[in-house]
Amino acid sequence: MIEPWHLKGELMLSCSCDVFCPCVISLGKHPPTEGTCQGWAGIRIDDGKYGGTDLSGLNAGLLLDIPGPMGRGNWKAAAYIDERASEEAMNGLSTILSGSARGSTGVLSILVGEFLGVYQVPVDYENDGDIRRFNIPRTITGEIRPIPGGDEDGNVVITNSQYWIASDITVARAEVSRVRAESCIWDFAGKSAEICQLDWAGP
Repeated sequence: MIEPWHLKGELMLSCSCDVFCPCVISLGKHPPTEGTCQGWAGIRIDDGKYGGTDLSGLNAGLLLDIPGPMGRGNWKAAAYIDERASEEAMNGLSTILSGSARGSTGVLSILVGEFLGVYQVPVDYENDGDIRRFNIPRTITGEIRPIPGGDEDGNVVITNSQYWIASDITVARAEVSRVRAESCIWDFAGKSAEICQLDWAGP
């Protein structure tokens, strides 16, 4: 049985697109700037539950390999769950991040053609002013910096979008973005990144 669930927090994402990822505006219809898209996402859960299981305070990550326009599917994906998660929290987050829990992440069950696995590992998500850092030892290392806006006190933000992750997306760039996992050796430093506030729920 699928339990009621929600996640509130923050997500950072780094991908192989040279300029800001076109998926946010085109909703997956436009090809990635490099033809295919590889990337990773880091998730910080400030408040979350799956049924009666508390998920608050945990971190997670996703590895994504997309062969063309996002909306065409056939993705490969892997999930990384905080080593601090209980068995119940691990199962709940695995269900949510695979899309099986429906709701906000249900689209993943349609778009992901091959789920490479779920791993319980140390996952670190750090906020340092505007900078975000993400680390899974020997797997993903990232540092994301927002693009400054015309107003010196703010960054470039896309608002009121229909993007499935969140409606408001802070445009960013990866200062560091290295992946060594699932036969992937990627380096996306200087390429597209984004930061957004999460408010996911289901089913």
